[in-house]
Amino acid sequence: MKNVLIITAVEGEARAVGRFDNALVIAGGVGRTNAAVATTRHILTRGPFDAVISAGVAGALPESGLNIGDALVASSCIYHEEGIVTANGFADLTSIGFPIGDFEGNRVPVDSTMLERLSKIMTVGPIATVATCSGTDSAAAEVERRTGAIAEAMEGAAVVHAARLLHTPAIEIRTISNFTGDRANQQWDLQTAFEALGKAMADAFDAMS
Repeated sequence: MKNVLIITAVEGEARAVGRFDNALVIAGGVGRTNAAVATTRHILTRGPFDAVISAGVAGALPESGLNIGDALVASSCIYHEEGIVTANGFADLTSIGFPIGDFEGNRVPVDSTMLERLSKIMTVGPIATVATCSGTDSAAAEVERRTGAIAEAMEGAAVVHAARLLHTPAIEIRTISNFTGDRANQQWDLQTAFEALGKAMADAFDAMS
């Protein structure tokens, strides 16, 4: 790839990603609105890009089997909240006639070519994009149940969705910084996750070159 846009949430993630001759690394801010705006603005003003990558750290969901420092690539990026809660449970917007994109339900597709190459070097699975992080065991279990994801973060679906609307291939790469669930019992290691993120991104560029 000749020209890549990498969107992180915070400067710590951007520094961990490192610098590549053919990449623009931007700390776009935390959450979906900041992520979508940063992605859109930089594609329109600094593009075109061959690819967009949402990169950063994530929390492992309870049944994922992931460990701190593990690198993963999203098989899809899933909006957790967009939908309606009824007496029968949660339903996504597509099911009630208000789709949020040209894809099924809340699952934003990632670029298949990048996914194929990256799947050879890191764990593959759905990543949930949440507006509210899981600070209780029940909240983490609900994210897992609703999305089938193995990890949660706050920007991926918005970055990949924005890129998709602007006809740019995109994917999400994360490293695990913590376990989700009861906040008082969560284990965190940002330094390990940041170090792993730098290695994962270097490996990703080698795999996609």
